Amino acid sequence: MVEAINGLRRVAVVTGGASGVGHAVCAHLARQGRAVAVLDVNVDAAEQVAAAMRAEGREAIAAPIDVSDRSAVDESFDRVRGELGPIAILVTSAAVASFVPFEDLTLAQWNQTLAVNLTGTFHCIQAAIVDMAAAGWGRIVTISSSAGQVGSPRQAHYSASKGGVIALTKTVAREYASRGITVNTIPPFTVDTPMLRAAQAAQHLASDDVIARMIPAGRLGTVDDIGATCAFLCSDAAGYITGQVIAVNGGAVV
Repeated sequence: MVEAINGLRRVAVVTGGASGVGHAVCAHLARQGRAVAVLDVNVDAAEQVAAAMRAEGREAIAAPIDVSDRSAVDESFDRVRGELGPIAILVTSAAVASFVPFEDLTLAQWNQTLAVNLTGTFHCIQAAIVDMAAAGWGRIVTISSSAGQVGSPRQAHYSASKGGVIALTKTVAREYASRGITVNTIPPFTVDTPMLRAAQAAQHLASDDVIARMIPAGRLGTVDDIGATCAFLCSDAAGYITGQVIAVNGGAVV
């Protein structure tokens, strides 16, 4: 059964939910008994994820979203409210990444990355938090990156966007802590995802063996490492944790 709060079901929205970390987050939240809205720019893939969860007896829907477009965000979130109810949980996993030497970085590349990664996170939090404030309970987890903590060569635009996500998370956490809403961020280091494999195929990143030697735990992260931590942060047990950078990275950044 979907967990209830104040007589309402706990509805979770996950952006970028059709693949990688977002997909794993959807699965872990569904196993907690959440009603999950899988939002992604690739709506066909999102529907496949939602359909698989429904086949397991979970409650899930899919909807298209372009997080950089506020009207599209509002439309998708209103659809979630109409089909599932008020939003109690939000995980912002939608993101873009690329590798460009700083001197070659164009304004268009800079603007697009910030529009999706940072402004998109702002759009989604602002669109969802009204429901949480009204209920007096909410959980928000942003997916940032270790690149936003320590920087990443040839990723000035990506690092800046993810550093902004970390600062935004801390600020919203301070502003809404007294209203029953927690806001935390998970900054992965290197996780086995399609995005990682594409970067390796383009020779932007080293092989698994080389990367693993940079991580004290001796291995790459998995999407389930992130999904499980995210699910905990979205639970009642994490009600006194807010404004925190929860680094699920095997000790790579401490």
